[in-house]
Amino acid sequence: MSSDWRDRLERVLLRVERPGRYIGGEVNAVRKDWDSTSTRIALIFPDLYDLGMSNLGIQVLYDILNRMDGVLAERAYTPWPDMAAAMRREGIPLYSLESFRPLAEFDILGFSLPYEVLYTNLLETLSLAGLPLLSRERDERYPLVIAGGHATFNPEPVADFVDAFVIGDGEEVIEDVVRAWERARHKSRKEQLVALARIPGVYVPRFYDVEYHNDGTVARIRPLHPDAPLPIRRRIVLVLPPPPTRQLVPNVTVAHDRGVVEIQRGCIRGCRFCHAGVVTRPLRERPLEEVLQAVDDILTHTGYEEVALLSLSSADYSRIGELVQALAERYADRHLSISLPSLRIESFSVDLADAISRGRRTGFTFAPEAGTERLRRIINKPVPADQMVEIARQVFRRGWRTIKLYFMIGLPGETPEDVWAIADLARAVLNEGKKVHGRKAQVNVSVSTFVPKPHTPFQWAPLLSLEEIRLRQQMLRGRMRGGGLNASWNDPRMTRIEAVLSRGDRRLGEVIRRAWGAGARFDGWDELFDEGAWAAAFAQTGLSPDFYAHRERGRDEVFPWDHIATGVRKEHLWREWEWSREARTRPDCRSACSGCGIIADFGGLWVPTWVCPPPSAVSS
Repeated sequence: MSSDWRDRLERVLLRVERPGRYIGGEVNAVRKDWDSTSTRIALIFPDLYDLGMSNLGIQVLYDILNRMDGVLAERAYTPWPDMAAAMRREGIPLYSLESFRPLAEFDILGFSLPYEVLYTNLLETLSLAGLPLLSRERDERYPLVIAGGHATFNPEPVADFVDAFVIGDGEEVIEDVVRAWERARHKSRKEQLVALARIPGVYVPRFYDVEYHNDGTVARIRPLHPDAPLPIRRRIVLVLPPPPTRQLVPNVTVAHDRGVVEIQRGCIRGCRFCHAGVVTRPLRERPLEEVLQAVDDILTHTGYEEVALLSLSSADYSRIGELVQALAERYADRHLSISLPSLRIESFSVDLADAISRGRRTGFTFAPEAGTERLRRIINKPVPADQMVEIARQVFRRGWRTIKLYFMIGLPGETPEDVWAIADLARAVLNEGKKVHGRKAQVNVSVSTFVPKPHTPFQWAPLLSLEEIRLRQQMLRGRMRGGGLNASWNDPRMTRIEAVLSRGDRRLGEVIRRAWGAGARFDGWDELFDEGAWAAAFAQTGLSPDFYAHRERGRDEVFPWDHIATGVRKEHLWREWEWSREARTRPDCRSACSGCGIIADFGGLWVPTWVCPPPSAVSS
């Protein structure tokens, strides 16, 4: 690569959209001396800077790695197509934002993969970095390519491209990976990968073989090396370390421009569609005092005027009332916004939001997910409709004018009546708003399509056909017209690709590579989604998206992800699948242990008894 590419970069930045995405220099960016640091890691979020800068996982690892002696961590994001085209045209390699070093000069490239539609961006990033796409074509002369994140709980679709996957919590295993690399850095690539495979929670796909039945289903997954474990058990950090407080402040407006404190990890609720609720068990809370101190430090180091208290269900934090009261008192004289994402539909949630809003009433969000109580029982999120209407009444009476509702269509057991009930419930909520605010009341309804995810009770369920998805969307469009009611939908074609990638096996690697080669990029963006590229890729490989997306699984089928152990047993998930078909609900983990296996399968790991009761409390 020509050494004068930086001069060409300056000219390119004058011609691309939002050049601030590509210049670095953010507040709290860490710049260590390259020449005096022996291990160099690039953390990569393979999506636009505007989204990647809001990713907490990258911030956590960035903080941990840069605190380690002899280690530096820098960042990169996938350029928008205009920038990518200019980089290829001008011979500019993809570089880090701290030192402007080409990614090919780093020792390790660490990718965050929180969702599956980033897979073609993974290839785009490797290509722009000048690296071979296939792991087997990269020897010890190239950086190690490692990936983690929620999408890697089924790593098989991108197994051809990634050297090693980190499964589970990253705070501890990242240090293990770095030290293993340092010991093996002068060895062959195979010896380096063996060193990684010996680390608990690390999956090296090259050391495993997948066999298939004649019908295309997986027959078995077997290790090819004595140091390759089966299954690969996810890493669990039982006591969360202090959160990062010198958080990066972006140069341009991003999706969530605010400080973030993760107040707890995991969830006690057991919603049967929810992937995150399974793969982050058990629930672990941060101490109240630590959260308060983190908020203080974030404000000091960033100048933010908003802090989000992050969790899967904020109201389940055992000291949430104390926390909200303490924050309200501590920052009473400051213009600080505190947000609580993921509040459940209950009066307590309204009280919490009211306590931190201090007169600001921008909008309130509920996620009923389903339109009828019967279907909410199937997904194990039982909330009576009259209770939701009553809570909406409370919200509007306390000053909010806008409520956002999240629903899904295509859930297992859904009927036309369930679909129509979405519109009925949305209108009932809007009517409560009109009683208080008249025409100024507004209800925004987001209707997504259910995608059956790995490691959940619904992993056996099929995705609706494209025709059925469109039909149900049309049913709702006819019932959700009128002032004050706004509805949005997702593209069924994008949903099918997400389902294929979520549920796919290793053979999909060739499909992903061909789709990328045909122009697929940023598959989660409506304006860039290229159905034709994916259709051509499936046709060229002879694989069918219907096989992966629209087929119900049998009880004994081997899933492509069965060698990845979350700690929640497959037998428990099947039992939940059966219960769902009977519309039987399961109490939360604090009320009664469901016997999911998270403790027993991990050798009796310690967790507080109020999170996981002893086995005698298991409800059958």
